[in-house]
Amino acid sequence: MPSILAAPWWVAQLATGAKSFRDNPLIGSRRLNEWGLHSGRVQLSHRLAWARRARLTAGLPPADREAFDRDGFVIVRDFLPPAAFAALREAVLAHRFDTREMRQGNTITRRIAIGPDFFRTVPQVRALLQDERFRALCRYVGSFRSEPLHYIQTILTNSDIPDPDPQTALHADTFHPTLKTWFFLNDVEQADGPFSYVPGSHRMTPARLAWEQARSLSAGTSGDFLSARGSLRVDPHELDALGLPQARHFPVPANTLVVADTCGFHARVAATRPSRRLELWSFSRRNPFLPWTGADLLSVPGIAERRIDMMWRIRDRFQKWAGQPWQPSGKKLVLDD
Repeated sequence: MPSILAAPWWVAQLATGAKSFRDNPLIGSRRLNEWGLHSGRVQLSHRLAWARRARLTAGLPPADREAFDRDGFVIVRDFLPPAAFAALREAVLAHRFDTREMRQGNTITRRIAIGPDFFRTVPQVRALLQDERFRALCRYVGSFRSEPLHYIQTILTNSDIPDPDPQTALHADTFHPTLKTWFFLNDVEQADGPFSYVPGSHRMTPARLAWEQARSLSAGTSGDFLSARGSLRVDPHELDALGLPQARHFPVPANTLVVADTCGFHARVAATRPSRRLELWSFSRRNPFLPWTGADLLSVPGIAERRIDMMWRIRDRFQKWAGQPWQPSGKKLVLDD
């Protein structure tokens, strides 16, 4: 009876970005995926994303578009003028904020929502969020005219703890194109665990599609929990057969912007020393099967900047059913232990 009652919900999820092979028996069905369910969703979502991107080139420098189309990411050093960057960084470092944290292995991720309270405390953040090049990159890479969710994020890694961070394994976040950005507020050296990305892995080539099809047949029953939840892990030794190079690492100076489609294979490089990585981190993921680029009610001013707080409160209230990995951790400076 519970399965019968849940069946309409499972079917409806097929027309959304739902990705878990483990939690939806249709998405995880070996027989349906042998018939092409997963590969069909992958192909359709990518075709729609590239069609939307073709309509979202306004304000985008041609060199940025060329770099993204080829590699799946864009890197811009010295993104803000020095004075604007210094003012933003100093304001972020100077204040205590309400924080939330999640631990994975030997790494704690701390997030601060960029919402009305943050804007009042750190108005300098608008220099980045209202920058036309930044907004054009977010629209094009994310393939929607939507306002991303914005956070101040600190990655605190204790490399002395022998408990690996699962984010250091190469993976795709989901089966369809999606946006993440990192604007680094401090220097990130190789030993600190920089971002890494496999160039070109955002493109759904025949080899990648065949890999997706093969993985869909067993992901739901594999011992890899995150792959079973739809974030497929890839072994570096598999990349050659996919016609892909090895991951490129990005140790970068402060004031560097990285924008990427995290359907491509990427990871946080394992840190080799205790480190703190400070960044303004943005994220956007809409229903990948929408043919239009706009009409996002959650991007309306007055709602957009309050979404994170609303989302956290809802998950706090219903965490017994929905889960809530982001626990309140008090008022802190961004680089507190």
